[in-house]
Amino acid sequence: MASSGLEVAATASSAWLCCPNHHIHTSSSRSRKHLLLHGLYGSAPARTRYSSCNFIHNVMSRYYICFVVNGGEPCRGRRPPVWSAAAATAAAPADTAASARREQVEIARSLNAWVEENMLPLLTPVDSAWQPHDFLPCSAAGGGEALAAFTEGVAELRAGAAGVPDEVLVCLVGNMVTEEALPTYQSMGNRAEGLADGTGVSPLPWARWLRGWTAEENRHGDLLNRYLYLSGRVDMRQVEATVHRLLRNGMEMLAPASPYHGLIYGAFQERATFISHGHTARLAGQHGDRALAKICGVIAADERRHEAGYTMASARLFELDPDGMARALAEVMRGKVTMPGQLMSDGRDGDGEHSLFARFSAVAERAGVYTARDYGDLVEHFVRRWRVAELAAGLSGEGRRAQEYLCGLAPKIRRMEELAHRRAARIEPAMARFSWIFDRPVMLG
Repeated sequence: MASSGLEVAATASSAWLCCPNHHIHTSSSRSRKHLLLHGLYGSAPARTRYSSCNFIHNVMSRYYICFVVNGGEPCRGRRPPVWSAAAATAAAPADTAASARREQVEIARSLNAWVEENMLPLLTPVDSAWQPHDFLPCSAAGGGEALAAFTEGVAELRAGAAGVPDEVLVCLVGNMVTEEALPTYQSMGNRAEGLADGTGVSPLPWARWLRGWTAEENRHGDLLNRYLYLSGRVDMRQVEATVHRLLRNGMEMLAPASPYHGLIYGAFQERATFISHGHTARLAGQHGDRALAKICGVIAADERRHEAGYTMASARLFELDPDGMARALAEVMRGKVTMPGQLMSDGRDGDGEHSLFARFSAVAERAGVYTARDYGDLVEHFVRRWRVAELAAGLSGEGRRAQEYLCGLAPKIRRMEELAHRRAARIEPAMARFSWIFDRPVMLG
């Protein structure tokens, strides 16, 4: 993501300590902090005529933010209370944004045992996981028969790829480029001081989730890259240069503020990419490319598992801190979310509506790979999944306002989408050339 940015995770004060009974306190207001958090740690486990396309720029591409939390192991045998703004105000010396973020960091840290039990099982053991080689012609060296089998496999793959329309290829390349920028996404998840995998080999559950998630995601770019290389349909040097530039350009993000934002956003992004790869699989099948359909389908299945992890973690936080999560969700929805692929460039694109990411998003909208309607469905799904409308106890005035905003958001998105399509229908669609496909023109919007 890349523009105004998304606040993701807060830095915990070095004054926070874990006592032998896992009560959390600070050097100041020690006893009140101790009592306040003891119950918690008792838990078990730019406007253009492509308005509809611009509207989905904030949800189009991948954003892999994971959180590693290196807090204390929770105490056993006590049920956590619902976290409330009122309780925090009563216990803390000052109801400031900074102190609220510190509380959110400690609540996230308290989930380490829960992550061990509920999220880590979602990661597939390496020995039973699929690998890119499983879906591509075998290139192993051997005698004449092995070479003949490889040649035949490549010819079959190319025959299937020949029927894939250029607009689908553009979407596929854009998704692959964003997948290949994975090093940036892991570094974003690791930059929150006090929450990150500080050693690179931390045994804590949040750190293991981050590394396991990264390992599984790494296969996606590898598989799509090799497919595109063997297909012969794209200019691989231009594609590779785009990946290179995106990694150099990075992601424009604000300093981390709260793990709540990142977990929510991780859920949204994983579901968005599940939808995007799923739609690409469907289109590939319709145009006779069974290999690509299978490839995109298996990647979509990975995204679905990862979405489940972030969604469950967010749901757990809604139980512990409904007010904080309602406000965080509203902030994520109101903010201009910085997309991971927004700074992609092939060295030829311009700014604004002429940027490579803007044109890629416009093609994706038109092709039906990822649309404003998908985004509206996604918002509606999470508001329902996290039972935002049912929140009552523990909500502050700001929390109730966030709840009201969130419950009315999906209908508002649908109205905006309808207006955008009406405006677009009155204007003749434009064409744009993509260096990825040897400068062939593709229709936008």
